[in-house]
Amino acid sequence: MDIQRLLTSLSLKIIIQLGTVVALLGFAIAWNFDFIYRFYFENQQTQTGIIINTAIGSLMVIGMGNIIYHLVRYKFEEDALAGFVNNIESLRPNPLEGLPRNALVVKRFATMQSIQTAAGEINHSALSAMLTADEGTRFGLIKFINNILILTGVFGTIVSLSIALVGASDLIDSAASSLGGMGLVVHGMSTALSTTITAIVSYIIFGYFYTRLNDVQTHLISGIEHLTSVYLMPRFVKTSEDITNRMTDLIKAVILAGENLKSTQEVYHASALTLNQTISSNQEQLDILSADLAEIKSLLRDGFRLPQSGSYSE
Repeated sequence: MDIQRLLTSLSLKIIIQLGTVVALLGFAIAWNFDFIYRFYFENQQTQTGIIINTAIGSLMVIGMGNIIYHLVRYKFEEDALAGFVNNIESLRPNPLEGLPRNALVVKRFATMQSIQTAAGEINHSALSAMLTADEGTRFGLIKFINNILILTGVFGTIVSLSIALVGASDLIDSAASSLGGMGLVVHGMSTALSTTITAIVSYIIFGYFYTRLNDVQTHLISGIEHLTSVYLMPRFVKTSEDITNRMTDLIKAVILAGENLKSTQEVYHASALTLNQTISSNQEQLDILSADLAEIKSLLRDGFRLPQSGSYSE
């Protein structure tokens, strides 16, 4: 997966497809409203068909509502993923800048940061498995509706055939009620067909978007794992090569510090030699000055005919 594919918003495409299908379905219902109304509502001797078809439609609406909710949530996650990659590519100091704190990629970054702070080992496979398992638990209701939606049509067919059998039984029992029995038979067969059609159409539409929702989830998780491998693992996990490179840099720094220390010692040595020469020169000057003072003192004694020893007070 390249970066361009990583930033692709698959959920937005599915939302557009869903809106298109709903619009086409609404147009088809409006175009054939008279036929649909006669098929589902007119001349119904019992409310069985209406109740079962309403139950099937309600299940589909609830399931599609959940699918839309997760598609919008994954659109939010894909935007956060794209923002994270953009922050890294832009070399921003904080890769989480401008991202919501409850996004999956932010949680992944915080988890890896916490593990590194605790000096623990980061296991990419374990993190991936936990994310996949956690996201898999969010589709419980959708999976349930997808599994039972087609069964509701079978249930409606069975109930409708039972009604038809009741009508057939009445038709056999009494010739006087033959018309009513025949009507009940026809009603049961019609209800069986209507519930089956409703369940099949609902299952096809719901099953398609449920499959596409799984595709969006897989795309998002794949993007997070790709981002983790390319951007986060090098940041938080240090390999043996990284340690070798760091040791090489450290050795170079030590060598450079040693060379600087050697240069400093040479400077100190030269300064010490200069100071020693200065002290020797000062000592020679002091010796010369002492000799000169002794000579002057001797001349003064000779000139004033002073004794060689004693003091001026004498």
